[in-house]
Amino acid sequence: MPWFPEFYSAVELSRKQTRAAGLHDPVGQYFAALNTGDTRDLETVWPGKVVVYDPRAGEVRGHRQLRRFVQRNQAWLAQRNAQTTTVAATRVGGRAVVELLVHLDGDKNGHHDDAVSESSGNEGDVAWPVAVVAESPDDLSIVFRTYCSQWPVDGRRYVRPPILDAGQSSPGDVVGRYQAALEAGDADAVVSTFAPDGYYREPIGLHPAHRGTDELRKFFAWRFSAGGGIGLQYCAMTDDGVRCALEYNCIRWGRHQLPAQAGLGVYERGPDGLLAAVRVYDDIEAPVGAP
Repeated sequence: MPWFPEFYSAVELSRKQTRAAGLHDPVGQYFAALNTGDTRDLETVWPGKVVVYDPRAGEVRGHRQLRRFVQRNQAWLAQRNAQTTTVAATRVGGRAVVELLVHLDGDKNGHHDDAVSESSGNEGDVAWPVAVVAESPDDLSIVFRTYCSQWPVDGRRYVRPPILDAGQSSPGDVVGRYQAALEAGDADAVVSTFAPDGYYREPIGLHPAHRGTDELRKFFAWRFSAGGGIGLQYCAMTDDGVRCALEYNCIRWGRHQLPAQAGLGVYERGPDGLLAAVRVYDDIEAPVGAP
């Protein structure tokens, strides 16, 4: 069968191309699997250990669990007619953090939150911010950590247990100043770290983005009205010089001690060295009333 060597070479070339593409953009490949329900490319690129930390499914470990998880998610995303756009990507070494905005049809059973739907600008459309961290401990294995709020899709918040242990030192420059002011509960100091047209985007809400000095000052004064600042444990940092993505555990809000809850914040620097944007991905419920 003289065609066999050519066939084998073509298959091997396809495998190498798939692996190269997956190594270059593991999060893109991961979301492709979620959208199609097909894990073959993921398993080709990562024949070793595959671990997923998902807010809805919990910890998914191994190829067999991965297939079941992907198939269930594909059915759910298809039912909601999910459309995904990339907001930003931060890559350093063997770790990538990709921020996404997922547009979903409103829950067919009527359970979606009207305020969140209205915030997207389209009646019945849910805008859902999601961040995915892909980290490769070796050439054959991959870990995906997803951060988001469940409020836009479930209409309720969930306590997200820690994924990572604390141990990362405090970031430096403007990001470190922001974190120090956040912990101290100093609204003016927080606002001073933002550029004049900088913004803070919440994980959820009718008005999820707060832009400019006046809006930011009112927003952080409200956030600190529970008796002080917000205490975070730093777990992992991915910083490419423009964006700093910080995975954390939140343990305190004002005078309220909280069960440790996992989250991620992305701090984007502007050309003036101040914060052009802060985007947060967690499901932590503020112990203060709505502003």
